[in-house]
Amino acid sequence: MNLAIDAGGTNLRAEIWNDHTCIAKKEAKSVETGLYAWIETLLGEFKDVRSVGISFAGQVQNGIIVSAPNILIDEHDIKKVVEAKYGVTLNIDNDLNCAVLAEAKEFGAQNICALYVGTGIGLGAIERGVLIRGFKNVATEIGHIPYKKAPFLCGCGRNNCLELYASGSGIAKWIEHKKLLCDTSLQELERTGESEIVDMFHEALLSAIGTTLTLFNPQVLVLGGGIIDANPYLESFILKDIKNYTLSNSLENVTICKSKIKNAPIKGALLLKDYND
Repeated sequence: MNLAIDAGGTNLRAEIWNDHTCIAKKEAKSVETGLYAWIETLLGEFKDVRSVGISFAGQVQNGIIVSAPNILIDEHDIKKVVEAKYGVTLNIDNDLNCAVLAEAKEFGAQNICALYVGTGIGLGAIERGVLIRGFKNVATEIGHIPYKKAPFLCGCGRNNCLELYASGSGIAKWIEHKKLLCDTSLQELERTGESEIVDMFHEALLSAIGTTLTLFNPQVLVLGGGIIDANPYLESFILKDIKNYTLSNSLENVTICKSKIKNAPIKGALLLKDYND
């Protein structure tokens, strides 16, 4: 059996697969449950698991968790510790690296980017069938590129990350800063007359997409994540306005669309074993 985990900024989700069938699903809160402790619980319940794949909303390198601003981490050297204790194979990678693996399989594309907007904003990129990783596996951390200064800090410790404007956590920080009494939905902010936060989100999102198209020149750009899913209008809005944020050559013959995969990061986590082998 294979255990696939999506360790996101809000929830931990797991699927247990037997061959091509999902036989169980589990869920916990990222800020309440330690990832390693949760894996131990799952492996204690499903003793026939031989392979673990983890899609992780943070920075990882060579099986070691480097940074996780929104997830409770109780073991950083997670690959080494779990493999030694349980005799399983464990592969862990950034959640957008996992997502783009699943999207590449879905589209049959060799040059593809996946940009997801949820608690954070993240990017995965594949060039000629190979994941773009960089020296320390942080090459596509688009949420933490310098953008504009904000009156509060990002989870990484800086105050000028793009994620402070184009993410669910960024929207929540602006609401707290302005002492508003509303939830973080874009529709609610518009209804309460707080269009400034929505406008800032729109501009930052378009900047992120324009930067992605200009830097990586993908054949396909897939949009996903909780905020994209909850706001269907964003797809047409992006298609209408993106021409003002990127090179015209970068838009020629590129497909920009919403993801069709339910929980692509966890589907990509299932692919890690074969990809890394």
